[in-house]
Amino acid sequence: MADSKRPFWMHQLVEYVLGGALISSGLQSPTPLMPALMGGLIVFHAACTKGGFAAFRVIDRTLHGKLDLAIIGIQIVAVIQPWIAIDSGTRFLMGVIAAAHAFVWWQSSFEQKVKRPPVSMEGGRGAEVGRMTGRFVGDNVNRWRNR
Repeated sequence: MADSKRPFWMHQLVEYVLGGALISSGLQSPTPLMPALMGGLIVFHAACTKGGFAAFRVIDRTLHGKLDLAIIGIQIVAVIQPWIAIDSGTRFLMGVIAAAHAFVWWQSSFEQKVKRPPVSMEGGRGAEVGRMTGRFVGDNVNRWRNR
């Protein structure tokens, strides 16, 4: 079952949840800058990607998967950086969310959906059945009217 990756819409939904958790933890933290920035980055990245929960549909899924690695790296750097003050509880939560984001990335499928060609109504068994059904209904309606 090595091919059992999660669908992209689920990945996108989890990114919204993780970003929202970071934003809300930033709102409750005495040092809100980094968690709010990281949460906003994750939510914006999820919103710009073509998928089931997309808002803007700018980035395709394969590029999203590659950019996810960069964003996870930025999250890790934000956790370990010493320049901007972050309280320890928020720093720990940011690390846990970065790890969860990495796990979700690892388990997600970033394949683009292939559009199927439209069904042709010309010829074929379906068109024949449709014509026979239409004739049957039309003949019986005419018989009912002419009785």
